[in-house]
Amino acid sequence: MTDPVVTTELVGRLIADQFPQWAALPIQPVAQSGWDNRTFHLGPAMSVRLPSAARYAAQVAKEQRWLPHIARHVPLPITSPVAAGRPGCGYPFGWSVMTWLPGKTLTDEPVAADLADFLRALHRVPTKGGPLPGAHNFHRGGDLRIYDQELRHSLDQLGANVDAEAVMRIWSRACTSTWHHTPVWLHGDVAPGNLLTDGRKLSAVIDFGSCGIGDPACDLTIAWTSFRGAERATFKDRLALDPDTWTRAKGWALWKAALEACKGSPDGYRVITEVIGDNGR
Repeated sequence: MTDPVVTTELVGRLIADQFPQWAALPIQPVAQSGWDNRTFHLGPAMSVRLPSAARYAAQVAKEQRWLPHIARHVPLPITSPVAAGRPGCGYPFGWSVMTWLPGKTLTDEPVAADLADFLRALHRVPTKGGPLPGAHNFHRGGDLRIYDQELRHSLDQLGANVDAEAVMRIWSRACTSTWHHTPVWLHGDVAPGNLLTDGRKLSAVIDFGSCGIGDPACDLTIAWTSFRGAERATFKDRLALDPDTWTRAKGWALWKAALEACKGSPDGYRVITEVIGDNGR
């Protein structure tokens, strides 16, 4: 199936057809739309999120079902569903009308403590019936070994540009470690674009399309992608997770960073260096 072309005009037709009560509200693309979804402002207080491809379509029903549940247990606002749209007007997938949360995406604000507190609360959210890792969230929270061949292929491509021996030492330890506790809720994509700030505080967390229950290690990669020095130490200390979980977090960070480095991203190389050079837990 060819990925659908999502335009402002298409969104307007979908809204007018399925939610005529909002047909008069202005619609415009958000400044920075995610990869998994195309997102549009709908008036001042709502957004419209439409999966950009079939592999992301399963996220819609999951968010509709579970985000209200998660929202009741966490200390910060999260994106919440307002209405569920159905395929129509040539668009083949379900889609969502969501709340719009104000704020700017994370840059260099000192939010490590806020984020750690949010994740600790997320880990305490009741998990009964929650979605286990799988294709719906690209196995976030699951066994890291599913990406073993992909990581090794990336290292082959990168050659002498990275310290492959150091990467494989960390990766091997990560892949032989497991989460021995009951599954916990995880966001699945803790990245600056999904963290909103107000002033110098974390104000909201958005885009739970990759959420699920399982091993939280995948949510910790921001320790190396965004945090340094005292912020990294604060994040680790406040979460107080075991050393093996941090090793698996390093594995997740290395897998993604190697993929990015293969695309020529300087950030990918930087994160690999940060992970290798972090001798803490």
